[in-house]
Amino acid sequence: MSSLDPAVAARLTRNADGLLPAVVQQHGSGEVLMLAWVDDEALARTVATGRATYWSRSRREYWVKGETSGHRQWVREVRLDCDGDTLLLVVDQEGAACHTGARTCFEADLVWSAGD
Repeated sequence: MSSLDPAVAARLTRNADGLLPAVVQQHGSGEVLMLAWVDDEALARTVATGRATYWSRSRREYWVKGETSGHRQWVREVRLDCDGDTLLLVVDQEGAACHTGARTCFEADLVWSAGD
């Protein structure tokens, strides 16, 4: 079990389940890859190992991105938004970020566009 820096923990605004959304972005390109959830333990593990670790709300367990698929995320930066209620993980993504096998979780369904 890892321990989150108390100064960082004090800045976090968690939801009722003790979680924060983590937006995941590709280092360099800025491409948004996915959204996942973290709690203090997942964030502490991420910082300690440099590997993106999340909390699965459906399986109710921690998971390290790419542990089974090989599509790893190497964390370059962890940023906290101004309200302390959302994280930004800047990563080097190996392979697909989406569980469907797509590069990102946001390339399939365009809901609206202002056009060109």
